[in-house]
Amino acid sequence: MDISEKIEQINAQLRDRKTGVTIGQRGGKLYLRATLPPKPGSKKIKASQQRISLKLPANPAGLRKAEKEARLMGELLASGEFNWARYVIPAEKKIGSCGLWLEKFEHWYINGKGGSKTTWDGDYKKALKGLPADAELSADILQALILQTKPNKRSRQRVCMAAAALAKFAGLEFDASQLRGNYSPSKVSPRNLPTDEMIARYRDTLTNQSWRWVYGVMACYGLRNHEVFRLELDDFPIVRVGSNTKTGEREVWPCYPEWAVMWRLDDRQLPPIDLTQTNEAIGRAVSAYLSPKLPFKPYDLRHCWAVRTLEFGLPDALSAQQMGHSLDVHNRTYQRWITKAHHQRVYDLLLNRPDRPRPPPL
Repeated sequence: MDISEKIEQINAQLRDRKTGVTIGQRGGKLYLRATLPPKPGSKKIKASQQRISLKLPANPAGLRKAEKEARLMGELLASGEFNWARYVIPAEKKIGSCGLWLEKFEHWYINGKGGSKTTWDGDYKKALKGLPADAELSADILQALILQTKPNKRSRQRVCMAAAALAKFAGLEFDASQLRGNYSPSKVSPRNLPTDEMIARYRDTLTNQSWRWVYGVMACYGLRNHEVFRLELDDFPIVRVGSNTKTGEREVWPCYPEWAVMWRLDDRQLPPIDLTQTNEAIGRAVSAYLSPKLPFKPYDLRHCWAVRTLEFGLPDALSAQQMGHSLDVHNRTYQRWITKAHHQRVYDLLLNRPDRPRPPPL
């Protein structure tokens, strides 16, 4: 028996008992229908047929609860004790405009939590910029913002994360988990990464010395585009990424160290880029210059560094820390870039170690 037949069966029983109340289904939810007095604030003066949403799912468990509510309502109507206060949800309390809460959230994030302005701009301000500043902050407003993005994309996931964080800060009940979709970096098709020979060869094709230096640092240290412009070289060949970057201050070791020396990466040569711009704008400038000159994406240099550390035997935890992200992100993102050839090279290195375990004698 499907749910519609079950509803009709219960309604027949309710009519036999003359409760004056029936159960209905709409959009996967259940409601009660009865002749009821006017709602508070209504212009009506006589009782009329009205629906009361129960917010119960149209399934067997929800139907059992709906039947109990129908019987109770019938008893209240018969005794003259029916009161709308039991069924009318109070209007949502206004908590302030979106613009007001964004200002408070930004101030708390940077000054209270200690987050960086760069992360705020990239992960929160950008994701929440579609909120109407003068409109009341509400769950509906946040849901509408999320639904403007494409499902199962990274942009949807980022807006969900930012909206949920804003709602939590404002004390607003809002669950974005059902809207996030199934995006995962591991579901994105891996690119064909350039070989280290290609990386070195295409460096030599760059005639501008400043951009050649930028390219070399990205390749040798696996840095994000903008991080090349926020470096300290005091402990070269170790470099220190500045705090005014996407994921903050950290130290990075060269991989290969020979590239760091051969390419004279200690001799800083920066192209004339306005460093007062946002990190995102600096990153775009790097891509705009290098992309037309390469058969691969500039960001692939970072991916290659991650895979190369495996061949060097660098533990995942250290590699993730030097790249400026969590071990979980590191493994989810970069394990899929590792090919059979990478496995074979690492295996060969381990096999040729003089101290490797040997089989027991026969």
